[in-house]
Amino acid sequence: MVVIVSGLPGTGKSYFAVRLSQRLGAEYISSDRTRKAMDAMGKYAFEDKLNVYEEMAKTAGGYLRKGKTVVVDATFYRQEMRQIFRTLATLLHQPMCYLEITAPEELVKERLRAPRTDSEADFAVYRQLKPQYETLPEDHLVLQSANDNIERMLSKAVEYIKRVNERVGS
Repeated sequence: MVVIVSGLPGTGKSYFAVRLSQRLGAEYISSDRTRKAMDAMGKYAFEDKLNVYEEMAKTAGGYLRKGKTVVVDATFYRQEMRQIFRTLATLLHQPMCYLEITAPEELVKERLRAPRTDSEADFAVYRQLKPQYETLPEDHLVLQSANDNIERMLSKAVEYIKRVNERVGS
């Protein structure tokens, strides 16, 4: 299965996605880590971003062909980015679900003040991407991140993923 974890910088999507992949026993694929591995830090033109998403899809395809579930962590703020994974899931006959992580702007601002290991995004990037964020048209689960609700978020996500799998399997 392909589990897409989307959301703007600072919403807590990476923190959540790492824990979700552990909970599911899934492989974790991160746009930030992929960008670093590609030596593409600081390259944020739209084409550069699509290259990162395409590289993540190659990695995901390898895991999916081995029968593994993947949790893919990135902003996915544009339809073109989502389409790469929708096509992959379709070609490999794998179910797919979308989780969108949100957080109050004040919390995002606070989180983005702290140094982050893998991401270069700051509050200015958040503000730049926010009006460009294209709503997920697909059926998806929206989870609101706070500083104390990770277990509740994970439980809701696991239940949602189970429902999507049951619906696809029937």
